[in-house]
Amino acid sequence: MTDAAMPAAPGRRLWLYKRPFSIGVAHECWVLIDSRMSGLTSTLVVDGEEVASDVTPVTGAEAVRNHRLAHTLPDGRRIEIEAGYVNWWTVGIAVRLDGTLIHESHKGRQIAYPERFARMVSDPKQGGEPAYDPGKLKRNKIPIAVDIATGLLFFLVAKLTDLKTAALVGAAVGLGIVILQRFVKVDLVGGMMLFGVFMLLVSAGFAILFEDEEIIKHRSTIVGLVGATCFLFDGLVLKGRKLGAGIDRYMAYNDIDQRRLSIGMGLTGLVMAGGNSFVAWAFSTDAWLIYTTFLDIPVSMALVLWTVSWARKGGKAGPGQALAGA
Repeated sequence: MTDAAMPAAPGRRLWLYKRPFSIGVAHECWVLIDSRMSGLTSTLVVDGEEVASDVTPVTGAEAVRNHRLAHTLPDGRRIEIEAGYVNWWTVGIAVRLDGTLIHESHKGRQIAYPERFARMVSDPKQGGEPAYDPGKLKRNKIPIAVDIATGLLFFLVAKLTDLKTAALVGAAVGLGIVILQRFVKVDLVGGMMLFGVFMLLVSAGFAILFEDEEIIKHRSTIVGLVGATCFLFDGLVLKGRKLGAGIDRYMAYNDIDQRRLSIGMGLTGLVMAGGNSFVAWAFSTDAWLIYTTFLDIPVSMALVLWTVSWARKGGKAGPGQALAGA
């Protein structure tokens, strides 16, 4: 059976699984499980003919249930199949003939959504609403596109000229977008564009004022402290309504506590600034270069993942309301 024979399903395909089995020597069977951005479709094929199918969406209460497929053979025997995820990356089937288990694609493995995955797509704490919402990124595509475009502009200008010129051009473009926002209803500055321009100006100013090698090594420390201060101020004073809300647009989750997100990012900035300062003072320039080139990126990624996890534990309480339980 070819892909063309699969039932039509919207959404980009992620993976197509084929789970074959047989019933004696008389019947060749398989289950095709089509995983797409829009959901999961299972199709039972017996002797080349599609005889049953089941579909679940990508989010919501229905998304976490297993698929059930059934078919009665010409001789009256009944096939019943349970299909679904056995872990984060693959699916399995269990086949019963007249109630007797005759085949397991993953012997001994329970067919069920992983618990953490199930909470993402259908969170009981939110009345069954999904914590993971890919549509959120689509709804915020314009401010995200503005953020990306201004970042690419800075990169291109910096490559063609220098950091100072790139920062000034970025600031001018940022100011122009702020002015334009007054005349259009579409949200242009709701992301991280303004904060990114500000941090670029800080970095450029530092590079212009100081040329000493030892001082330049501490640029990441000073810029990191400035950024951390901004995030902590937003989290502790503004309750995440500015920077926390801006970063939240980049995350396809509905259960982000924006205050926690800002505070976590501020703490991440402090740790990274402290790490850079310690390495710069305690070790050679070569060791500092190795740290800044290879080590600080995985450390910062781990801290950001912790921040997102901590922010998600705030649930739907709203910005600033979940911190009391931290």
